[in-house]
Amino acid sequence: MCQAHVAAVVIMACNRADYLERTLNSILKYQSPVAKKYPLFVSQDGSDPNVKKKAMSYKQLTFLQHVDSSPVHTERPGELIAYYKIARHYKWALDKLFYTHNFSRVIILEDDMEIAPDFFDYFEATAALMEKDKSIMAVSSWNDNGQKQFVHDPYVLYRSDFFPGLGWMLSRSTWDELSQKWPKAYPCCSTYWDDWLRLQENHKGRQFIRPEVCRTYNFGELGSSLGQFFRQYLEPIKLNDVQVDWKSMDLSYLMEDKYKDHFAQIVKSAKPISGVDAALKASNVGGDVRIKYKDQSDFERIARQFGIFEEWKDGVPRTAYKGVVVFRYRGPNSVFLVGPNSLKELGI
Repeated sequence: MCQAHVAAVVIMACNRADYLERTLNSILKYQSPVAKKYPLFVSQDGSDPNVKKKAMSYKQLTFLQHVDSSPVHTERPGELIAYYKIARHYKWALDKLFYTHNFSRVIILEDDMEIAPDFFDYFEATAALMEKDKSIMAVSSWNDNGQKQFVHDPYVLYRSDFFPGLGWMLSRSTWDELSQKWPKAYPCCSTYWDDWLRLQENHKGRQFIRPEVCRTYNFGELGSSLGQFFRQYLEPIKLNDVQVDWKSMDLSYLMEDKYKDHFAQIVKSAKPISGVDAALKASNVGGDVRIKYKDQSDFERIARQFGIFEEWKDGVPRTAYKGVVVFRYRGPNSVFLVGPNSLKELGI
């Protein structure tokens, strides 16, 4: 692989030519000046002629086509064939980029995403972090709680125990490990390979870098996930519009040996509040607050009051680090939802 490359960028596509065009136009707006660092690919699953024609009309990219006509045998009742096909396509495309094209890193996008102006600078800066810190399994451009009412600072990045997906970068060494055991679809009933990556047995305690303010915006209301959550969680996402100079930023606070203390200090300085009406109390305090939750159902109750994601996977709430979920509330103030063991794990 040419040393000038930071990562290959692949857009996973299937049968939405209009979406693909919108995605490509957004990417090319920012990729063109850095095209040598970020070679662009479209990988199409299947043979929709409009998607192929659309992709081939762009000279700035390489078109890959995955045509697998072998029948899909679902393993459990109620499963969607689409999820098997998507998982199969991901494995094929990533094998192709890492092993045939020999890239050392790949950024994966889908055909219903727009990107922020600093998207490529963000990934270049975090690629250097990944190189140094092998406890970082992947870097994502996404914050599940990145809706405009919950974010404030485009300069802030976090470590998380929860794989965010939706515009993410992984290295070849990680793919070497995952490719061999990549799932057919995981697990039952309308879920996805990304949940498989959220299992402890696959991430093995490694973490993910995510921004406070998303660097991707998912506009795909129609697709395999059946528009699920779209209006509540995806449509109100804030796409970063600030040109952050990531090259001049010191991101060493995100290294494994520093981050726990860095994060602990912020959590420690937040004012503890408790009882019912957490959201009301948080808005009246006028500073950072922390709220302890007892267990998953207690977390869900508090999350519901604020309107953030309630969901957990394999014991980890979305976006959490050491059981702590952080988001902004009513401006620059942070709310920390703190797990029963979080303070101990953070050494507070």
